[in-house]
Amino acid sequence: MRTPSKTLTDQELEIMKIVWERGTATVRDVYEALLERRRVAYTTVMTMMKILESKGYLSRKQVDRAYVYKPAQPKKRVIQAMVRDFVNRVFNGSAEPLLVHLIEDRHLSADEIEEIQRLIGERP
Repeated sequence: MRTPSKTLTDQELEIMKIVWERGTATVRDVYEALLERRRVAYTTVMTMMKILESKGYLSRKQVDRAYVYKPAQPKKRVIQAMVRDFVNRVFNGSAEPLLVHLIEDRHLSADEIEEIQRLIGERP
């Protein structure tokens, strides 16, 4: 299996969130879930899911006449890789400027800051 690239496109991430949430999904399942949010062509969803399979994010098996897709990568691992890639590209590998930015721009609530402090205190 090919090593997946770190960052998913917005569309790919949207599809992965649906599949992670459901555990398994057909193209039709994902298409109908996306239709609740926005207009999308069935063939676009099918193409995107094939791309996600080729990138190593989804695996599929045939059940009756449909392919059933499931995540090939755990959600936590994919998110960690995407965050690491973002921090490397934007902040030259240092997470501190990201945290400072979130705190200064008030993107973190007091509870979230408290949780971060607790997690830092638990580090060896």
